[in-house]
Amino acid sequence: MNTRPAVVLDDVSKTFDSGLQALASVSLQAASGEFLTLLGPSGCGKSSVLKLIAGLDTPTTGSVISPATQAPGEAATAFVFQDPTLMPWANVFDNIALPLRLAGASREMMRARIAPVLATVGLTEFAGSHPAQLSGGMRMRVSLARALVTQPRVLLMDEPFAALDEITRARLNQDLLAWWIERQLTVVFVTHSVYEAVFLSQRVLVMGARPGRILEEVEITAPYPRATTFRTSLEFQQACARLTAALDRAQAGAPA
Repeated sequence: MNTRPAVVLDDVSKTFDSGLQALASVSLQAASGEFLTLLGPSGCGKSSVLKLIAGLDTPTTGSVISPATQAPGEAATAFVFQDPTLMPWANVFDNIALPLRLAGASREMMRARIAPVLATVGLTEFAGSHPAQLSGGMRMRVSLARALVTQPRVLLMDEPFAALDEITRARLNQDLLAWWIERQLTVVFVTHSVYEAVFLSQRVLVMGARPGRILEEVEITAPYPRATTFRTSLEFQQACARLTAALDRAQAGAPA
């Protein structure tokens, strides 16, 4: 992992026009190529952090440095939401092609970019299918492919697997790690699941309730690749226990 930061938030606070303060003095860094996860109770500002990194919102105070804020016109950052947000009238190919079409890519360029991404996410045979014909896991794969086809350096993921069954979620966790390693992505991932955070991450930042702030950092030192057997290991159980204790302290508002 390169230690050069890909994302930096420096003393960031965010207050909405309604007067609601979502974030208070949030500082974090994600190194280039790092898998960083934000974990915390509902409403603690995890999604607000992602939107700031994506350049979809601006901080009230403090600064945000990311590819999206430094070069807004470039497709260096991709965002994957909990809902795949696919166009129901379009097939898989055209759903994945959307960001390329908006960027003015030719049909030939789209085919050249989309074919390998379809293979990566295991959907080559479903390029002509429509979302209604796909399972929930397959629809999420289309959403991930649409993000990967832009060849981003930073991938932001807001609880992308929360609505999936455990078997599908576990498989996508493994596949995501393979794509992260293969493409040398920087990933900032949001989840409510301690188990998912431990399986995926190099570092987990635990956030406290609104106004959101980072209370603790837990490092997950298990090497990659992480096989399914990692989930039943003593190392996994111990990391889950550390992270659960940190989350309990955050929810109680107690210091580390």
